[in-house]
Order: sequence, then C-alpha cells, then structure tokens
Amino acid sequence: MVGLTAAIAAAAGTTAVGLSSSASGPSVPTSTGLNPSQADALTAARIDRRDLGSRDAPRADLAATRKAQADAVAKQRAAKLAATATLTQRRALALAATKAANARKAAASARALAAAKSAAKAAAAAAKADAIAKAKAAPKIVLPTTGYHLTARFNQAGGRWAHNHTGLDFAAPMGTPVRSVMAGKVIQADFEGAYGRQVKVRHADGTVTSYSHMSEFDVSVGDSVEAGTQVGAIGMTGNTTGPHVHFEVLPGGGAPIDPEPWLRDHGLNP
Repeated sequence: MVGLTAAIAAAAGTTAVGLSSSASGPSVPTSTGLNPSQADALTAARIDRRDLGSRDAPRADLAATRKAQADAVAKQRAAKLAATATLTQRRALALAATKAANARKAAASARALAAAKSAAKAAAAAAKADAIAKAKAAPKIVLPTTGYHLTARFNQAGGRWAHNHTGLDFAAPMGTPVRSVMAGKVIQADFEGAYGRQVKVRHADGTVTSYSHMSEFDVSVGDSVEAGTQVGAIGMTGNTTGPHVHFEVLPGGGAPIDPEPWLRDHGLNP
C-alpha cells in the first residue's frame, strides 16, 4: 500500500501516461508519465493489493464458518434446554395429576369409611330400637296353655289327690304347647313321681312357677326363658286321669298359693 500511495503521489502532476521497459522486468506503458521506478512501484502495489485480497478472503470465510458453527451449537443448546424444560414441565404436571388423584382417592375412601360408620351406627341404633320395641311389645305374662278348660282348682279336695289340690289344672289336647308364664330361668326339668314330667322356672322376684304331667321337655336346667317360651307339651305322665298341665305358683320357691288371684293380679283371668 505504501508503494501504491507513493506511485500515485508521483504521478499526480502529470497528464501523459507512458510505459518504459526495463531489462530486468516487464515493460509498462510509458504514457503515464511515470519513470521506471514509479511504474515498478505501481505494479508492485497492485500485486500487493491482489495478494492482500487473496489473504483476506479465507479469513472472512473462516470467520463465517466459525460463526455458523457457534450459531449451530447455540441452537442445539437452546433446543436441549427447551426439551429439558418441556420434560420437567411434563413431569411436574404428571406429579401434580398423581397427587390430585391420590387426594381424590383418599377423600373417597374417607367418605366411604364415614358412610360405613354412619350406616353401622344407624343399623345399631335401629337394632336397639327394634329390641326395645319388641321388649315393650312382648307380653310380660301369659297363661300356661291355650285351648284349655279348668278341671281342678286350688285347695280342691277329692279322691284323686292325697292332699287338697295345690294348683290349677288346665286340660287341653295332647301335645298342646305349655308355656312359661313369665321370663325367668329353668331350675328343674325332671320326672317327679306323681307329678310326671315337671319343669320349674324361677322369676325375677323369686317366685317359682311349676308345670307338671307334660308329655315332653322343651327346655333344660339353666335355660333362660321369656314369657310365652314353650317349656313342654300337654301330657298324661304321673298321676293323672286325662291330658292336662298342673300349674302351681310358689312365692320364693316355698309353699304353693292359689294361682287364680295371682294371675288376676298380673292382669290375666284364667
């Protein structure tokens, strides 16, 4: 560039262009008005400029290539970061969905458990109420049998007994159920000589009721019975002239009393 500048400056005042020939180099036009040295300098400057352009072109290409590579790496990095961000977001959404599903499942389980507890509580309350209602509706006292007629009363005398009669005789067809008149516990179920098959029940106030001459036992000692529970059936076992149940009332388990007023005192009229 220095040679080119010098050549141009040397030729600035000339109007004619010419070339001179040199024995050691190529000939150039002498019409430029340049002397041989200036012409050589101009030629050399032109060559330098060409070479400089040739050197600058690969550098520009290299810079463009490096920039393109850097841009590609940046794009790849940006794409990788975007993919990672998308994957992270998807995982977060999946985790949130799982947590929400678990929360809904736990809430449903809690509701089901609460409903089951409520249903069980309601069922228990209903069962209790039903039991209370049944207990209230259940008879407190009943007659010892049905379809009967009285054939002998308390303290009645006669040749059929060694002593005066100690109870009420309820005559009914063979096999007719004989029932406990009140709730209590069976304290005897055995064959008692002239009384035949006999069952005794002790009630809450200590009173004992006795059922004799039965054809069968339907309870055993220690059984709990309710008013109306079948304890046996009308029969003719022991000292008897016909099918009936001999019914006695023994306060405190002692001597028998007249069953008729006792039954009436409890609301029954035999």
